[in-house]
Amino acid sequence: MDKIFLEGLDFYGYHGVFPEENKLGQRFRVDLTLHAPLKKAGKSDDLKNSVNYADVYEIAKTMVEKKQFKLIEAVAEHISSEILATFSSVESCTVKVTKPNPPIAGCYQSVAVEITRGR
Repeated sequence: MDKIFLEGLDFYGYHGVFPEENKLGQRFRVDLTLHAPLKKAGKSDDLKNSVNYADVYEIAKTMVEKKQFKLIEAVAEHISSEILATFSSVESCTVKVTKPNPPIAGCYQSVAVEITRGR
């Protein structure tokens, strides 16, 4: 299956189980892989036969910056649901949401969840 990648989308949001996360906010990174047939788009060179990356970006941005969830699992779930509802040509999508600086004591690079949802 053909794939579209949007990687390293950085946003600022207010997600978390701790009150300070909801008040102060923090950075989130989103990586997306969309599975969709792209042959027709490649042959026609016409955007109507593909997926508009700018629209996909706006979906991720809205979910991270304008909504509020306790869990990054919920952020990922809502992004995938909206992508599948908006783009009929997308057969499935993988959404990875990374929280680079969660309030966890210890030494680590980041925490993340990755989900794959399809029709």
